[in-house]
Amino acid sequence: MDVQTVMDWCRSRPGSSEETPFGPGAIVYKVGGKMFAVCSPDGRPPKVTLKCDPRFAEYLRDRYPGLVVPGYHANKRHWNTVTLDGGLPSDEVLEMLGHSYTLVAHSLPEARRP
Repeated sequence: MDVQTVMDWCRSRPGSSEETPFGPGAIVYKVGGKMFAVCSPDGRPPKVTLKCDPRFAEYLRDRYPGLVVPGYHANKRHWNTVTLDGGLPSDEVLEMLGHSYTLVAHSLPEARRP
């Protein structure tokens, strides 16, 4: 899966917003004001950092060493950085994206949920 597809997926989520609080090289996607993804589209290779349940995060790191690593500039327990160089199956990347979005959206107070 390429970074443009990931960014399009993030933009399409209900209640999603896109910001660049860290500068143009890091595009942050939020739901209800909370981050669920940070894309680095200009990286070589491009990457996305995603929120993750700690046990699932460890599982993914073990299953995809080098492609899924502890979150860059993020809480290493709750965030993974995923390399988008085509080395991961697209369905796995979609599962990680969906997990991140759902984890964050469900943590919001009911009044702020999309």
